[in-house]
Amino acid sequence: MKRIAFLILVANALLTATAGISLCKVLVESQENPVGVFNDKPRFSWQISSNDRGVVQTAYQITVASSPNGALNGKNNVIWNSGKVISPKMVNIYYDGPALESRKLYYWSLKVWTNRGEAKSKVQHWSMALLNQNDWHAKWIGVNDPESVSYDSTRVIFPARYLRKEFNLNSNIKRATLYCSAGGSMVWYINGNRVSTDVLAPLDSWFPESINALTYDVTSFINAHDDNAIGCLLGNGRFMGLRHETRLHFGLPCAIAQLEIEHLDGSVTTIITDQSWSATNRGPVRNNSEFDGETYDAHLQLGDWTLPHYSTTPVWKPCDIMPVPTKQLIAQMSPSQTINEELKPQRIWQDVNGNYIVDMGQNFAGWTRFTFHARKDSPVSIHYAESLKDGGNEIYDANMRLAQTIDTYIPDRDGTVTWEPQLVYHGGRYLEIKGLDYQPSVDDFTACVIHDRMSRTGHFSSSSNILNRIHEAAYWGVRSNYHGMPVDCPQRDEKQGWLGDHATGCYGESFLLTNNLLYNKWARDIEESQGPNGEVSDVVPRLWTLYNHNVEWPCTYIYCVDMLYTRYGDDYAIRHRYDSMKRWVQWVKNNIFDDDLISGFYYGDWCVPPESPELIHSKDPSRKTDGTLIGSAIFYDLLGKMAKFARLLGRYDDAAQYNATRAAMFTAYNKKYFNTEHGYYSTNTPTANLLSIDVGLVPNDQVERVMKNAADVTLGPQWNGHVSGGVIAVQHLMRGFSRNGYEDLALHIATNETYPSWGYMINNGATTIWELWNGDTADPAMNSGNHIMLLGDLVIWMYEDIAGIHNEHGATGYDRILLQPTFPSGLTHADASYESVHGTIKSNWTLNGNQLAYSVTIPAGTTARIVLPTRFGIKPKIGNGIYNVTTDGNNTIIAIGSGNYTFSSARHHTRLAL
Repeated sequence: MKRIAFLILVANALLTATAGISLCKVLVESQENPVGVFNDKPRFSWQISSNDRGVVQTAYQITVASSPNGALNGKNNVIWNSGKVISPKMVNIYYDGPALESRKLYYWSLKVWTNRGEAKSKVQHWSMALLNQNDWHAKWIGVNDPESVSYDSTRVIFPARYLRKEFNLNSNIKRATLYCSAGGSMVWYINGNRVSTDVLAPLDSWFPESINALTYDVTSFINAHDDNAIGCLLGNGRFMGLRHETRLHFGLPCAIAQLEIEHLDGSVTTIITDQSWSATNRGPVRNNSEFDGETYDAHLQLGDWTLPHYSTTPVWKPCDIMPVPTKQLIAQMSPSQTINEELKPQRIWQDVNGNYIVDMGQNFAGWTRFTFHARKDSPVSIHYAESLKDGGNEIYDANMRLAQTIDTYIPDRDGTVTWEPQLVYHGGRYLEIKGLDYQPSVDDFTACVIHDRMSRTGHFSSSSNILNRIHEAAYWGVRSNYHGMPVDCPQRDEKQGWLGDHATGCYGESFLLTNNLLYNKWARDIEESQGPNGEVSDVVPRLWTLYNHNVEWPCTYIYCVDMLYTRYGDDYAIRHRYDSMKRWVQWVKNNIFDDDLISGFYYGDWCVPPESPELIHSKDPSRKTDGTLIGSAIFYDLLGKMAKFARLLGRYDDAAQYNATRAAMFTAYNKKYFNTEHGYYSTNTPTANLLSIDVGLVPNDQVERVMKNAADVTLGPQWNGHVSGGVIAVQHLMRGFSRNGYEDLALHIATNETYPSWGYMINNGATTIWELWNGDTADPAMNSGNHIMLLGDLVIWMYEDIAGIHNEHGATGYDRILLQPTFPSGLTHADASYESVHGTIKSNWTLNGNQLAYSVTIPAGTTARIVLPTRFGIKPKIGNGIYNVTTDGNNTIIAIGSGNYTFSSARHHTRLAL
């Protein structure tokens, strides 16, 4: 039936005029011309660009070759040719040719056929990483100096190490590739050139199981007929240098590298890390900790240590061969962190202590580049904070807890210095500058915003200023917490990959940033951090190992895998993590499942708004929701997703078992928790009612009663129309009300500006989302100013319910789109765009009374269904990209193809504005 519908759509679209098409976003593994691909069956994706309506792809052909000409003409050196495949599919098409080889460079081209003609891409390329452990011939090296470790209270103080080697070449070069990794953070140089803009690489993992390896094309840095030098600055990272009391030190920092230089004559020169390298721990970086900061002593600068012909001083010694730190080196799945943006300060002033405070205007994660007038031996430091105290006369750093968050430069001379750290990152908005005897200028500071390399996908604005500001705070919060893993916060002595902070929130995050590669990487981390009995740690990678016997936090594993499939059309994690997820489901059933319900919990609805401003957690039982109800509802939802995964993999017996468990849970859940007399669940908290509805546990004939109870309690004296729950509640709050007839209440909650609300945060100076609803008054033991766990489904609601941009039911990657905005009272305008894997989707509406102007953009190769209330009187004519117009009594339903459309109400008639 789907194929018949597709052919009918093509036939309809062929009736309209033709126009040119072109290809864009032609990608391998979601990247353009990537170096070091990890997947031995890489996937191809592309988008079609056209100004015409109703563009449908009818077929594609992929050609992979070992030479550019082979990929171009499809005749010579061809490795795989897909042939002409009749299909509209444009996303995540697997390579299906002969086995690909480590190191090899591959070229490919793409041809597509559409109902508007044909298009062919330029020749693209990718290279493979080292796929097998036996591809590595290098050794792990470093400085084996445990005696240099010292402690200051709970801090580990440990200097960076510097590694180098010189070599000579006397032959023309075809290609040079650096394969490298580290237990710690690495910065590589060749002949004085930094080989990459990556920072804090490689991305963290559960080090005993695996360490990520990177691949760099360094051809342009090599001297073909001359002397060369390669060097590495090696920092602690998370491998060595977490807080002392955690005892999570995996060994001394170490590095491994394999520089392979292919010559035009076919020979290969390989430079590997071994005992021939020189090393020192007596360079200028005396300490580096992602929690405490970096200390740089310019007296110990090493000169041109990354250049050839460097005269090593006595501080350099032969390097040590270090113990192998991991079971396996694996090619990094997701791009590293980098500097993604730079900010300039808003103002600078002197505080009560004679120091200077710099306001960057935005809470961010990263480091600061600073130009200053140095005085020999007089340290200058930058201390990060999120907020101020004493009327702005001092920074407030109590919420950093044990983290010192201070970078220090010790000058070796008088004069002007420009410096930035390389081995740390901090979180904050304000900088306290110590050690200056003059007031610096705003031009002296540049904040370097650091997070994983990814692009922005979504933009949202509306007629509500507070809603717009909340959206930007959400955007900054998400990007502040992407650091090789989705973390909880970027600033204090934590910065850990807490699963629960990103549960259903990961769907909303995908509206803001291209997070698919990061979440694929994190899914692998979750599996590697899984206990032998199948239990999943609440923190991943389990640098804090917390097996807390619950569903509320580990549920993120299955949710993020589902997000990858639905939002990106990406089934890689389903294919590769299914057995791991199944082991966890079985662990739940074996350990915390009794009488067809979850029998235990740990967190519950974490961070419910407390009744008193100084509290972290509410002490009022009436505000709390039964944790076993929460766990049972979430597990019921997860089983539905596991059944879907099982069907996709052809594991139908598994799917049947999941569905049977769900059926039993439905009965047991309603028997235990549903109050049939009054129509609510458990103790009638909005969390209990909305969660039950959202996951499908409420009988259809009871939904209206349960929703009314949720609304009545929310509007009642306890909550007075405000947010009524914590981390679990907010994952279902906004959509729950909007999609069940209470869109006005949803908008009221979202735009509240009094406690507890997101607007309260904004009006109290927040530029990112707080950890607590009362983050300005709560105990500093837990009041981060840059968390995203309380976003819940707010971002999803903005894009899906206010702007109306939905994945059609059963669609993946927005290949079929549903545009169904809600129009809550008090909002007169909304404008959103989302860069899906198929292209940009736009939805823009303006209301003037009952007159609607609605503009949409649908990417080529997709179709959409628009659902608008009939009261707006929009009834466009079929034709020119509009395939069908129907009504269900309450709504007008318009089926359209790709292109730009504007629909407008008219006072006396309906028209389509072209």
